[in-house]
Amino acid sequence: MAWKETASSNHPGFIGFLVHTVIRFLQFVLALTVCGLYGVDLTHARHLGYGADGKWVFAEVVGALAALTSLLFMIPFFKTYLMFAWDFVIFILWTALFGLFGKLYIKEHAEGDSAIQRMKNAVWVDLINMLLWLITAIYGLAMFFGARKGRSLHTGRATV
Repeated sequence: MAWKETASSNHPGFIGFLVHTVIRFLQFVLALTVCGLYGVDLTHARHLGYGADGKWVFAEVVGALAALTSLLFMIPFFKTYLMFAWDFVIFILWTALFGLFGKLYIKEHAEGDSAIQRMKNAVWVDLINMLLWLITAIYGLAMFFGARKGRSLHTGRATV
């Protein structure tokens, strides 16, 4: 019996690995960007003696969770498609963050106010993060169910 190249390993290959790494790296960089954009206001409020607003703390928590997760998922040989549910959780958090700050700042006119313009920019970064996490969640879901319909690598007789 001849061995097939596609012996149901459901492995994405080098191009798939490269795309996966680039997307995870973008998730990491953009999550850190969000932490920086929202952190400016938290630092400013602390210097003025005000308490931290829960909305901004939520943004920092989502950014930190996303950065740590994307960093962990960039590790080679870690089957991240098994964690597609966590990708969906992070996607939902980004969706909530985009909705929360989008309602506050999308229709706001900056009129030379750099703080308002920074927050308007942060909202669009939230949207990009949300879409990237949706992409990785759907990809992980597809890989998970695709891997379940495979055959064993060596003989090809057993269903995996």
